[in-house]
Amino acid sequence: MDRQDDDETGTAGWDAINAALRALYPRQEPRHYGTLVSHTLGGDDPLDGISVYWSENPRPHWHYVSYGFSELYGKQSEDPQESGFGFELTFRLAADGGEDSGGTPPAWPLNLLQNVARYVFGSGNVFEAGHHLDANGPIALEADTQLRHLAFVADPQLPAIDTPNGRLDFLQMVGLTDDEMAAVRRWSTLGVLDALAPAMPSWITALARGSLLADSALAARVEAGSRSEGSSTGMLFVDTLDWSADATGITLVLGAGQVGSVLELLPLRLPHDRPLVVLGRERQWRFEPGVADDLQLDDDSARCVLSDATLGAMLQTVRAARGVYPLPGGRLQVEVVPTQLRDGHGKVIREIG
Repeated sequence: MDRQDDDETGTAGWDAINAALRALYPRQEPRHYGTLVSHTLGGDDPLDGISVYWSENPRPHWHYVSYGFSELYGKQSEDPQESGFGFELTFRLAADGGEDSGGTPPAWPLNLLQNVARYVFGSGNVFEAGHHLDANGPIALEADTQLRHLAFVADPQLPAIDTPNGRLDFLQMVGLTDDEMAAVRRWSTLGVLDALAPAMPSWITALARGSLLADSALAARVEAGSRSEGSSTGMLFVDTLDWSADATGITLVLGAGQVGSVLELLPLRLPHDRPLVVLGRERQWRFEPGVADDLQLDDDSARCVLSDATLGAMLQTVRAARGVYPLPGGRLQVEVVPTQLRDGHGKVIREIG
């Protein structure tokens, strides 16, 4: 759906996205879901809109495309090379057996896209192909699904475009199970997605599916890639990250919902002389390997060098349960606080830890 031109701001970015989608769906008018109150005017939804298309190939599915991570109107940012955050998000949802092009696309992916947008707008952290995100629960909150994680990959049918406001990529979100995400951490997002592609063409998310790693051939392919290349996951996005310092030492605060991911990645990174950066909404904590422990703190970033002994102690003692876990040396302790899962309206529906 095209917007009417605005003499003051124009709609150059919006029109460029529309043009890319018209090339892909030349005979289809999308279902467009706009935002009643713009985020810039105090509305709750950061995205200005989401368009949904029906696609028959490679299997029937709904194709959701966001409007709002990039600069849709006049150029506002100082970077002439990129439009806004430099991307728009897409999502492909497999159709139920009875759905066709005349039906109504499910609404929950609209909420999912807006929730991811709230994270990006609130934290300033941007996504790129190869990144992944723990959803802290089912990606569709009211559905019985094993998909609890999101991976990001270049949309296979929407290449990057140059707009009058700069370049933008179309990043597709892909729903993954716990063990598929564990495989991603042991290897890489793109490696695992490529390995699973024969069973997940175009990386279409099927909400009711089980783990694709139940297929022994696919599991062996993923394991071989992990053994050959190691873990390439250098950044982990989390909802809860904080720290405090006093005369007794430093307390690192993590949410119970993310502790498992941190503990899983540390031994796959540090022993291979690779750091792990944990990114929160306002702060980042960088773990590094070293002979001796060291801690350096700034207002919004921290560098934490862990010896092999301290890393081993952290892996043995810290748990995804509320509590305070001191580490050897007495200078650093980890406090684990509950993770609250919220619905699209901000209401707490579940607590972890």
